Amino acid sequence: MKKATLETGVGIFVLIGLICIGYLTIKLGKMELLGDNFHYYNARFFSVSGLRSGAIVEMAGVEIGQVNSISLDTDRFVANVELKVKKDVKLTEDVIASIKTAGLIGDKYIKLSPGGSDVYLNPGDTIIETESAM
Repeated sequence: MKKATLETGVGIFVLIGLICIGYLTIKLGKMELLGDNFHYYNARFFSVSGLRSGAIVEMAGVEIGQVNSISLDTDRFVANVELKVKKDVKLTEDVIASIKTAGLIGDKYIKLSPGGSDVYLNPGDTIIETESAM
């Protein structure tokens, strides 16, 4: 009888450990399980040299999203960057997207500068004003 309760206790302990590891994996990997908290926007740049998927998107020094994907628009021969921005951040139609360099290593990120318009972009719209990487 004592052996069965010991094995049950060890089994419960292992199960709790596996649940904790799964939770940490999801949180540290910044994965979403129960829905998407983001809107997606596009921006076209002449050059995205050094920019990678997963790079941060910030406004006023605050991280508001990530670069979701980078692809080449073969019709216009420009880079199409898909941005994943938090739903609670509203972007105006005259927002400016700039590729900037952070730190000594030279990591690239996208800085969004708000405009003065009262008209907001809808999810899936394209940011027209962009500044490419230097």
